[in-house]
Amino acid sequence: MKFRAHDTFAIRKGWLHKGMRHVVNNPRIFVDKDINPMDEFGIGANMVKALRYWLQATGLTEENTGNNRNQYLSPFGEEIWANDPYLEEDGTLLLIHYFLASNEKMATAWYYFFNHYKVVDITEENFIAGIKSYLLSILKEGEALPSDRALTDDFDCIVKTYTPNTSSSPESNMGCPLSDLSLLAITGKSKYVKVNTKSLAINPLIILAVIINESSKNESKEIKISKLENDPCNIGKIFNLDALTIATYLDKLQNMEYITVNRTAGLDIITLRTDMDFIQCVQEYYRSIHD
Repeated sequence: MKFRAHDTFAIRKGWLHKGMRHVVNNPRIFVDKDINPMDEFGIGANMVKALRYWLQATGLTEENTGNNRNQYLSPFGEEIWANDPYLEEDGTLLLIHYFLASNEKMATAWYYFFNHYKVVDITEENFIAGIKSYLLSILKEGEALPSDRALTDDFDCIVKTYTPNTSSSPESNMGCPLSDLSLLAITGKSKYVKVNTKSLAINPLIILAVIINESSKNESKEIKISKLENDPCNIGKIFNLDALTIATYLDKLQNMEYITVNRTAGLDIITLRTDMDFIQCVQEYYRSIHD
């Protein structure tokens, strides 16, 4: 588990594109002793550290362990770089969000926020209380809770990730691209609420890609609809979708002949009718919007 690995810097517009471009050109960009990454990226040392973290936390890159700390595009990152390197499509942002919010190891606070945090009226105080309770239930013997400061900084960064930057400073146009998804709304001073993404009109192939990726973990083509709604990392939790909105997307996917929906005799399951894996589904999404 990781907390505060972003060093208080949320993802900024242009960062992920710039990071991928430099990683493609030099896999040792973050560790090469012959160059100064601050000069290459045009940002400060702490921001470079944050960018290195964000590229991995969003699933766009992977990094070797040990002495050879090369960073390279993941299979997912390769598809983004080939099809939407400037992250202009909602589907691209939704998939990046999916990888971030399902990354329990590297983005633990994000994982908790979207998959286990059920409070309607969100505040920093009840988030910290909730994540502490959650961590106490899963920590192994000898493992300590992160500090309140680390959890506060993570909460602040989550807010910056998903809400528009309203600052009047010269950097006000440097908000996080994921804020365009409107997954989180401000309801008052330091108060927030998760927002159902039904207004975003998600491309059904993005929904299918997540379903396929999650089902691959269990190697099953039959999935209970309740699991799509309630299981961690699946479409209900990740995209803040209610049962009615999920049913609408499932009907669309059935009409496209990618799945079969069976609601007879109380079964309420879907069966995948496609042999596409996650990457192939992502490729099909980009083909569909570029045709």
